[in-house]
Amino acid sequence: MSIDRKQLIIEAATKSFSLFGYKATTMDQVAKIANVGKGTIYTFFKNKEELFDEIVQMLIAEMKQVAEEAIDPQDSFHENVHRALFQLLQFRKKHQLSIKLMQEGREMGTPAVLEVMEKMEQAILTFIKEEVSKAIDAKEIKPCNPEVTAFIMLKIYVSLIFDWEQKREPLSEEEIAKLFELYLFQGLSI
Repeated sequence: MSIDRKQLIIEAATKSFSLFGYKATTMDQVAKIANVGKGTIYTFFKNKEELFDEIVQMLIAEMKQVAEEAIDPQDSFHENVHRALFQLLQFRKKHQLSIKLMQEGREMGTPAVLEVMEKMEQAILTFIKEEVSKAIDAKEIKPCNPEVTAFIMLKIYVSLIFDWEQKREPLSEEEIAKLFELYLFQGLSI
């Protein structure tokens, strides 16, 4: 029974954080949404921060699963990394909690939210870095600094998916794949 209550609290808190953001969510709201007494929440979580951290860990695990499912050992490194990044960023773009956190981080600079956004980015970078290292070992790509390469890959993707769309028509997955191929794997030299 207690596991069900804990899950109920997590779901209620996720809903509250998704609707109101981190700063505006209270334990009273979570208790009301979960239809439990506030004291029940404290039997599972010390405070709002601990509850939020648990939800973020679940979100990061979900993101990692999305990325791993995008990898096909039969495909090339660049096809896999493109697909994984595209799926990860689409997930972030469509996931209500992620959207609310990005908005709150941008507009209010809430320290706890900025920290979470950094954790999410680090999880993505670690995943890409591991894929880059595997590709170097398999001699699919030239030796390079996997950490820097992962950072560049992520920033190109974020720019093409999020930044580009703010003022222009969104690019298709195919267009993004072609640009990624051109800039990262072929370079601009003739």
